[in-house]
Amino acid sequence: MHVSDVKPCHVRTAFAHKFLPLLAFFPARMLYEIKLSPRHVATMRRGATRLATNTRAREYSNMASKKSATAPSKTSATKRPAPKPIVSTGYWLFKSEPDVFSWQMLEAKGSAGEPWTGVRNYLARNNMRAMNLGDLGFFYHSNIGLEIVGICEVCALSHPDTTSDDPTWDCVDVRAVRELPKPVGLAAVKANPKLANMSLVTSMRLSVQPVTAEEWAEVCRMAQFDPKILDAKKRKR
Repeated sequence: MHVSDVKPCHVRTAFAHKFLPLLAFFPARMLYEIKLSPRHVATMRRGATRLATNTRAREYSNMASKKSATAPSKTSATKRPAPKPIVSTGYWLFKSEPDVFSWQMLEAKGSAGEPWTGVRNYLARNNMRAMNLGDLGFFYHSNIGLEIVGICEVCALSHPDTTSDDPTWDCVDVRAVRELPKPVGLAAVKANPKLANMSLVTSMRLSVQPVTAEEWAEVCRMAQFDPKILDAKKRKR
């Protein structure tokens, strides 16, 4: 069919359907001026609405896909890493209220020692579970005195705490080794910059605390005690 044989209405109809998305945004008066029927105008309006709706839907879908791809999943965001296992440095600190169980009371127990019962803190319990036989610990008087007064030794590994019916709680046995020549008070520990990161300063409420080798040596120096004496005793055993 030659172009000259196409009727004007056919041209207008084909033109309207081909350029529907563009013509739909023209003012109605302009559409009528190019002699499109009201039916074509209404059709174009409906097509424009569908076109806009579909376009927005695709845009929202693309935006959602981008967000889901870049945003971390809820499980990965809220999942906490497993705690690192506690490794014994060989040195600890045990807190006790002297009016309940003092250094003198532990000395009176002799070589049999005493179970360190009554601990109801998970981190303190885990610290005791990490202890090895022969690990040394400072004996600290809490509430009254607030000072490190002696050195004790772990003489029995972690076992169930007999003062509790809950199997959750464990304890170790400790025995007195040596009284310090000079007690080291909490104020002196806090004033020493070498002990700024010591658990006695940063985690005061924890009843069983780890002590680093450097902190152990520094506290012994402050107490006017040579820790090599204990090392020599261990070698003789």
